Amino acid sequence: MADDERNRFSARAARYAKVGANMGGVAARIAGNRLLGRGDRAGDNAAALAAALGGLKGPLMKVAQLMATVPDLLPPEYAAELRRLQSDAPPMGWSFVKRRMNAELGRDWEKRFARFEHQPSAAASLGQVHKAVTPDGETVACKLQYPDMQAAVEADLNQLQILFSLHRRMDSTIDTREIAHEIGERVREELDYKREARHAALYALMLKDETRVRVPSVREDLSTSRLLTLHWLEGEKILTFTRHPQAERNLLADALFTAWWQPFSRFGVIHGDPHLGNYTVFLDDAGRPAGINLLDYGCVRIFPPLFVAGVVDLYRGLLEGDGARVVHAYETWGFKGLNKDLIDALNIWARFIYGPLMDDRVRTIADGVAPGQYGRKEAFKVHTELKRLGPVTVPREFVFMDRAAVGLGAVFLHLRAQLNFHRLFEAAVGDFDAGRVAVRQMAALAATGLH
Repeated sequence: MADDERNRFSARAARYAKVGANMGGVAARIAGNRLLGRGDRAGDNAAALAAALGGLKGPLMKVAQLMATVPDLLPPEYAAELRRLQSDAPPMGWSFVKRRMNAELGRDWEKRFARFEHQPSAAASLGQVHKAVTPDGETVACKLQYPDMQAAVEADLNQLQILFSLHRRMDSTIDTREIAHEIGERVREELDYKREARHAALYALMLKDETRVRVPSVREDLSTSRLLTLHWLEGEKILTFTRHPQAERNLLADALFTAWWQPFSRFGVIHGDPHLGNYTVFLDDAGRPAGINLLDYGCVRIFPPLFVAGVVDLYRGLLEGDGARVVHAYETWGFKGLNKDLIDALNIWARFIYGPLMDDRVRTIADGVAPGQYGRKEAFKVHTELKRLGPVTVPREFVFMDRAAVGLGAVFLHLRAQLNFHRLFEAAVGDFDAGRVAVRQMAALAATGLH
């Protein structure tokens, strides 16, 4: 092994050790404090854990981001620190940026910009974003991948496999192997910025008639497989609007619903990473919220049209009390060994996810349930039943579908949105036909080079 490879391996091993120590220490301290009835001095521990996870810049950090998406899933101090990782991960310095830009665009790369900000505007798990201006006056966002990320991601995925394996030994309720395969496939796709550019073009096509959702255009002349340059979309973080008037919060929630579920219901495509750092709010001429900017297209899931049909069938089956249609939906998704007890257990979670969509009235997503309790009762019931019934394999397509639904619901909780989710969903799926979805999907993928 060459010295530089050995150094990188040693550094990565040290980072894993730091993460393990922090996680173990924090978990032990929380458990001890709760056992003894003492308050949790979580601030310092949370900051240390966030710093360690930020240093990994890979899938493990993405797990932390997802955990921070749901309000009150973690103690407030931990959620606040982990949420920062979504848009404020520890950045690489200017010397790194110059070397990476030189590798992607050549030695004269700086001449291709009128201005290029040295400090990143955002730093995330796989890369960081710099604001720049081109010679023709266009403001752009340059997303630059960190070095050695392919090896780093494979190391992180191996670590995740170990974690999943340990989890299966401790709790065999859910067989996580398909989940691990799905996460691995999607994260590997995120390393290919040329693919992400095509994802952005796909979303621009699917949402071309939506004035409340903006998708950035791609500067292909300034993009490579590890550098993605997009038109800069001005906007403010969505959490700054949580205390704005109800109508403004509802408008943002409505736009988010459209941005996620219209592409899914019409094209079989979903954005699988709905954390708070992936969109901002743009304003109208009067300074009021007018819609959302979608900023990141690395984790996009393209589903077979029949899987989308299963989503609609389950909704209709639950809404109309059609048990056969419910069973057909689970079979379409690929659940094995279905029997009455397993279907009843799966329906607990399905009714939780679909509940707001089946209720034809204006309501919040939680409908009076305290945010800290939202979904916990249902999750406990499902887990208890599945543990009694034996290991259940979750189909891989289900992973990011469920993640998107839960993550989007969390944003509605933050906004305290009050909408008729039933009518929004009916508008999205009312004329659903799997054959038409297949035709639209094929045409859209061909037009954007994703076929």
